Amino acid sequence: MSVFDEKRTELEQHEFMMGVERGRLAVALDLLTDSLILVGQHGVYCASSRNPSKPALDLQAVLGGMEGAKALIQSVMEELRARREAERAEKPAAS
Repeated sequence: MSVFDEKRTELEQHEFMMGVERGRLAVALDLLTDSLILVGQHGVYCASSRNPSKPALDLQAVLGGMEGAKALIQSVMEELRARREAERAEKPAAS
């Protein structure tokens, strides 16, 4: 089953509220956030042998990659929002 089938309701809601691109990015961001929580919880049980207060190195790498992906998605959503607002601001001036 694809993510489009599994998350149909969430996709429809977010796409309606934010547009297709931003809606899909919002659902992707939610999926990443949920995954980060699960990996973070797993990190509690898989502590680093060098530093028991931190997760194992492989989990640190996964968490870092996921946090980076979240930051990239958030920046794209912000760029899309800014572009949409700029286009709206130009329309009345062009009329």
